[in-house]
Amino acid sequence: MTIGFAFVAGLLAVLLVTGILCLLYTWRTTRRIEAAMPPTGRFVAVPGARLHVVERGQGPAVLLVHGLSGQLGHFGYGMVEPLARDFRVIAVDRPGAGYSTRETGAAADLPAQANALAALIDTLGLDRPLVVGHSLGGAIALALAIYHPERVGGLALIAPLTHPPKEPSPVFKAMMVRAAWLRRLIAWTVAVPISMRRREQVMDIVFGPDPVPDDYSTRAGGMLALRPSHFIAASEDFIGVAHSLPPLLGHYGTLRVPVSVLFGREDRILDFAANGEALIAKVKGAKLTLVTGGHMLPVTAVDICVTFVRNAATQASELASA
Repeated sequence: MTIGFAFVAGLLAVLLVTGILCLLYTWRTTRRIEAAMPPTGRFVAVPGARLHVVERGQGPAVLLVHGLSGQLGHFGYGMVEPLARDFRVIAVDRPGAGYSTRETGAAADLPAQANALAALIDTLGLDRPLVVGHSLGGAIALALAIYHPERVGGLALIAPLTHPPKEPSPVFKAMMVRAAWLRRLIAWTVAVPISMRRREQVMDIVFGPDPVPDDYSTRAGGMLALRPSHFIAASEDFIGVAHSLPPLLGHYGTLRVPVSVLFGREDRILDFAANGEALIAKVKGAKLTLVTGGHMLPVTAVDICVTFVRNAATQASELASA
């Protein structure tokens, strides 16, 4: 009995010390990342969130919406500046991502995220912007056009999530945490060390077959995803989309804005047939463009994405003036 008690007590002590060390390591890593990569835009308050927004240029509005576990740096890597020559470009960190925050208890499902973007559009005085959504940002852009059709002039979707996957990518399985307390515990202890250890494996899936740019971690803000707040928000997003994506499917046929879709044939996160071809089959007039490449086209195929957005903006403008 005494030996057994001592063993359990010793094990608990080891676990406690390990947890404290992980917490300190996570806190220190977070401080370093935020010191090296501070916010580059301004903050806009909307119901349920405080959004970090970067604006460039003048002209017709283009709203850029990033994907799961991403942030506006994915567009800032190469797309924002060339688009800003002809458009008013607004790149936003979604609630909880990048430097945006989500109020405690606020919903993270597609309607809630669409509501946040609708409020942002109103606050910034955007006139029916072209909404560019990448990955999960594509599903959110679709939700915005469905639930707030008067606020959207067109959709340009890059590797969008449009239909529930048969099973989640192994990259995101760690985010399947429903209990808020457990989500926070994982975020502040093991999430950062495990993410750093699995980085090459994860990046191979997320980017492959395209190579990961050497400056992705800094220029595209990749390091920001290592912070606990990012893991918490991404997990909330992942859980929220699971129940809110299926109801969207029945509304795709009601879309009356031009919809353009760009997909990489070799995408290892989302299949172009299950998400691209399946969407355009339900949306009248929607167009699908397939290119060679993987999932992270806004970073790996900047010129292609910029041309794609320009073409989508032209189509939206022609429809609006018809």
